[in-house]
Amino acid sequence: MVKCAFIFPGQGSQYRGMGKEFAAMSAGAREIFEEADDILGMGLSKIIFDGDAQQLRQTKVTQPAILVTSMAAFTVLREHGFLPDATAGLSLGEYSALVCAGSLTFTDALPLVQKRAVYMQEAVPDGKGGMAAILGLGPQEVALLCKEACHLGHVEPVNFNCPGQIVIAGYVEALEEACRLAKKEKARAIMLSVSAPFHSRLLATIEGKMFSLLKDVDIKKPSIPFVANISACYINEPQGIRDSLIKQVFNPVYWENTIELLIRDGYNLFVEVGPGRTLTGFMKKINRDVKSFYVQDGETLKKLLNHLEEIAL
Repeated sequence: MVKCAFIFPGQGSQYRGMGKEFAAMSAGAREIFEEADDILGMGLSKIIFDGDAQQLRQTKVTQPAILVTSMAAFTVLREHGFLPDATAGLSLGEYSALVCAGSLTFTDALPLVQKRAVYMQEAVPDGKGGMAAILGLGPQEVALLCKEACHLGHVEPVNFNCPGQIVIAGYVEALEEACRLAKKEKARAIMLSVSAPFHSRLLATIEGKMFSLLKDVDIKKPSIPFVANISACYINEPQGIRDSLIKQVFNPVYWENTIELLIRDGYNLFVEVGPGRTLTGFMKKINRDVKSFYVQDGETLKKLLNHLEEIAL
């Protein structure tokens, strides 16, 4: 028996032209991009399809762009009669997952995501904070590196993505020191192309703004199981979801634990819905025995649909 989970990517998965093929092949996907332009009062689809990479890297553009592209991909899958049994999203991807689960409407989620992006960007002055991926060390080792680097400013582990990959966030000087210490331990350290220390306690200053942003939003019970980032647990009560979304911006993301929970509960097909294949890469490191696909264009959609036909025979 196939139990499928749709998983949605977060910031960093964007690329120029994402979703363009889906907009060309599906009226439903095209309507998603057109609706986004109307909701935001800007030519977001033009930036996504034809803008330059620098435009797309601006957090206030990136976050709504990824949500829109993910929803376009989801629309195409739904048009093919394929829907999930559960859902989760990495960081920003939680908003896509909640739209997928019927908890949020697309109309509500899109401006939420844009304002969230602005608040996150403004929390720490541009150029003062950032993030880095540490490859090849475990959680305790990375925590120790951060502790040793904290004399230069705050830095902490914030994304527990998969075995051997932990993302840290904080002030740039402390980040660079933690990366230097990691390399000294024969690990790899890669500074990420983001302009703020997402999911670190440095963003706790925007808790009040996130509360105000979300307090009156209509959040419904998910129609399918939804797993939250900050706890790696199922949440189905609207107030619990609201609280989780507020806390998520300044608390760690437990992605590896999220996927392990779904696998333990029998989910055996994971589909990354939206731009990129980052989450599919994480899946291979978390559990290579579980089938995973990514769907971002016509070719990758065809691969998934062919697989579904094969297992239905």
